[in-house]
Amino acid sequence: MQVTLGVDSLLLTGAVLALSAVIVSALVTRRSRRFRVPGALLFLALGMLFGDDGLNLISLDDAELVQNVGVVALLFILLEGGLTTKPTDLKLAALPGLVLATAGVALTAGITAAGVWLLLDVDLVTAGLIGAVVGSTDAAAVFSMMRTTPLPRRVAALLRVESGSNDPFAVMLTVGLLTSYEQGASASEWAGFAVLQLAGGTVAGVVVGMGAVALLRRLQLAVAGLYPLTVAAVGALAYGLATTIGASGFVAVYATGVIIGAGLPRHRRAILGFHEAVANAAEIGLFLLLGLLVFPSQLPAIALLGLLVAAVLTLVARPVTVWLSTLGQHYSWQERTLLSVGGLKGAVPIVLATFPLTAGVDDADLIFDVVFFVVLVSVLVQGLALFPLVRRLGFDLPRPAWAPVAEALPLEGIEVDLVELHVTEELFLVDRRIREVGVPPGTLITAIVRGNRVLVPSGETRLRADDVLLITAERDRTALERLTAWARGEHRAT
Repeated sequence: MQVTLGVDSLLLTGAVLALSAVIVSALVTRRSRRFRVPGALLFLALGMLFGDDGLNLISLDDAELVQNVGVVALLFILLEGGLTTKPTDLKLAALPGLVLATAGVALTAGITAAGVWLLLDVDLVTAGLIGAVVGSTDAAAVFSMMRTTPLPRRVAALLRVESGSNDPFAVMLTVGLLTSYEQGASASEWAGFAVLQLAGGTVAGVVVGMGAVALLRRLQLAVAGLYPLTVAAVGALAYGLATTIGASGFVAVYATGVIIGAGLPRHRRAILGFHEAVANAAEIGLFLLLGLLVFPSQLPAIALLGLLVAAVLTLVARPVTVWLSTLGQHYSWQERTLLSVGGLKGAVPIVLATFPLTAGVDDADLIFDVVFFVVLVSVLVQGLALFPLVRRLGFDLPRPAWAPVAEALPLEGIEVDLVELHVTEELFLVDRRIREVGVPPGTLITAIVRGNRVLVPSGETRLRADDVLLITAERDRTALERLTAWARGEHRAT
């Protein structure tokens, strides 16, 4: 006698896929840290191996199912992108990041679409859809790359802001083009659609995020593990609310993540640990799905054309967009070069490439195959080239000495918080001794991170711009406000 369930074989196959990818990735990384094979490439290859043209263990031809799963995965990726976008990143790169996330996506899509139209001899709708689908950089791929590749602070901040916030604009372009294909749309309808998507999504996300921060501060959940689960539910709520009013749920999710990440620093460790793991799992799943959907035997017929489109995007569209979007922002050519190469493609095009399939677009299969080559080239070429390029341009920066400490924030189970304070040029603290400025009541500067050194401070220690102060503070809702006011010199501690 034997009892089996329909899901049994699916769970077994999924487990084998995931474990195989992780083991191979770990072995390759340990063998050669300089080679740095992107994990996404391994997941893609495994999907192709287990799919119809490989071992034929999994047959997947339901584009609508992949799309639905992809949307849920994308929500977690965008939510993590918002949670990890620090206020300091926004301060450093808000303007160029906003330009790249909006006009930059449109410009990238337009240049790529023009290249597709010239190279593939397709209609303008198909060319436009390919450009829109691959127009944005990928949050999960970029964040994963930055964990292992040291980048200059401004470059890292701009890539983080751009990749976390530009996916919704690519979604908007794709959906708008599909709507025009099916129903037709005038210029005024396009403008109204864009305003509602962006503005409505932002408002919905900010409202839900601020409400969630106020609620969680008041509730003070007894179990730390409930915070990340609550944040996940809040992200889904923001998406649902935005889509109900016709706005972009993807914009709303990202905005909610930014608000919660900045408003709940005390629980940042528990929230980020969970959502980073979920976002990584989502990206792995999407690359496996892409590998399963692709038929390798059909790819040689369009390989050359696919690679040409990838070259247009990588060598023309992306560099032009980066240089135009950063005009007047005092970025060096070296920084712009890194920004051009660091704009990785990944999970988002995988999800968006299913939209034409479910909409019944004539050239939907062609769009999907071209997107496959674009993602493949981005992951393989840009992913492998970035670290050597960083070193060649003289940006081989060591991992900041404070990073392990910052990851331990916040302290749970005791009535003390550990606060990280960045000393910037405009602050009152700069070039003053600690004994001259004092500290707010109930706080203590426990360490100062300066460059690659960690200093134990004394009253005679002079604070400098770019120092990072690690401060213990009594658990108090006003502690952060008091420390901010102290750093700005708005009142003197006694």
